[in-house]
Amino acid sequence: MSDQQLRIGVIGTGVMGADHVKTITESVSGARIAAVADLDLDRARAVAEPIGAVASGDALDLIAGETLDGVIIASADRTHAELTLAAIAAGLPVLCEKPLAPTVAECEAIVAAEQAAGRPLVQVGFMRRFDPSYTDLRRRIAAGEIGAALLAHAVHRNVSMPAGWDATATIVNSLVHELDVMPWLLDSPVVEVLWLAARESTRVHYADPQVTLLRLRNGALVTVEVTANAVYGYEVRCETVGELGTLELTTPVTAVQRRGGGVRHDLAADWRPRFAEAYRIELQHWANAIRDTPEHPVAGPGSSDGLVAARLTEAVLRSRETGGWQAVPTTATTASPESGDPE
Repeated sequence: MSDQQLRIGVIGTGVMGADHVKTITESVSGARIAAVADLDLDRARAVAEPIGAVASGDALDLIAGETLDGVIIASADRTHAELTLAAIAAGLPVLCEKPLAPTVAECEAIVAAEQAAGRPLVQVGFMRRFDPSYTDLRRRIAAGEIGAALLAHAVHRNVSMPAGWDATATIVNSLVHELDVMPWLLDSPVVEVLWLAARESTRVHYADPQVTLLRLRNGALVTVEVTANAVYGYEVRCETVGELGTLELTTPVTAVQRRGGGVRHDLAADWRPRFAEAYRIELQHWANAIRDTPEHPVAGPGSSDGLVAARLTEAVLRSRETGGWQAVPTTATTASPESGDPE
């Protein structure tokens, strides 16, 4: 790969896609946004024009244009499989936002197509694996600081969700992060899941909060609470209980106020400020892999990890329907880099 900047395309210019454009433009070295695509061409132009990128209303045209070095898929979930398969067919490295695809069958088709292509091309946007707090927690657990990990408690709370959100969306779009990161954190695959819910909230007419239990192959148990409408702020927490003590995820804060007999720090309104550094590291590692190891342009969770997450998601949905534990076929997950500046 030459010293010229990588030409990156972004499909989908909603909140996530626009944020990726901003991060690459302002904070990722060796790469620039060359093209964006969105069904809403005016929205694509609004994102593209300030940075001199080309705007398109057709994602498949962007992929087939033969002018890009990599593509980010941040469009609607239902489009992920078609667009990822098109990128593989074009030999184009792709970073697809989670979920890799809405169904196990679609994820299996992506894995098969990538294997047929003869080299890894697909990275999945599970950015928590790049978050400095998570990578440090994983390192310290692996180092045995608390002995064998026995139990973990994970909390994932959003301020609110848009109209049309439901209990299934909470599982597919929010819980999926914990379904990926917790077995990675504790270095053991999930073998069994159980979905539970409290009484119906007076604020929304679907199960919220939800609690999912994950039993890992190494015997550890994980409790995951996901609240879609916590109101007070966006928050992600995780504590691991071991034989010798506990380790807890730290939440990055800019300042802590002590005043009037109380202690306060502000919470973000959504996930972007909390995981801004994780996204930057993720995108920098991905760009570096495209440039430095073109035979393996993947620098984190790959298509097999997306497939594992899809299988876990479907198992949780089955548990919600049946009210009981659901077994999960186990597949080893790929490693991703530890935190740090790769520049």
